Amino acid sequence: MDATRILAIRHGETAWNVDTRIQGHRDIALNDTGRWQAAQVARALAGEPIAAVYASDLLRAHATGAAIADAARAPLHAEPGLRERSFGELEGRTFAEIEAELPEQALRWRKRDPDFAPEGGESLTLLQARIAGVTARLAAQHLGQQIVLVAHGGVLDVLYRLSTGQALQAPRTWQLTNTAINRLLWTPEALTLVGWGDTQHLDRASRDESTA
Repeated sequence: MDATRILAIRHGETAWNVDTRIQGHRDIALNDTGRWQAAQVARALAGEPIAAVYASDLLRAHATGAAIADAARAPLHAEPGLRERSFGELEGRTFAEIEAELPEQALRWRKRDPDFAPEGGESLTLLQARIAGVTARLAAQHLGQQIVLVAHGGVLDVLYRLSTGQALQAPRTWQLTNTAINRLLWTPEALTLVGWGDTQHLDRASRDESTA
């Protein structure tokens, strides 16, 4: 069977993650925890056969991808198609600020309206089409190999839904942890889930050992 194994990784933590501030296409760097997480996932994947690492060109994802590529001795490619959903005018605001200042938009967002796009932003429907397309394009170049896709929470959410048949409006019951290891299998016929949310490399004992 012609198939491509995919390791899908969300970028390390940023200060805006901590503040629950919407990043979207804003280019926010990793914080200290995020840099540690990137180093940990890179170490965890160092022994994996990786043909290429494709990372969103936004700094938080690209820096995480660079750590993985360096540890795996794999080429790193910046891929704008893996960017987070564009949130337009909502970017830079916290969830609480959106609830208070733009309640109608907050409600449509909370209900996961597939066609809701913030002013200047992107709908879930458009995001899913973008991610399905870029994943298929990249995976098709690596049949029989394993690649890494380093992206964002919204992108990882779409990949989970695409690989499990979950609708865009279905409530999320899965985690989107920064630098968790998620495994998918792509064939020209389908994207399937192999494993999700592996965070063993981020446990406390691992952190204590690496920072001693």
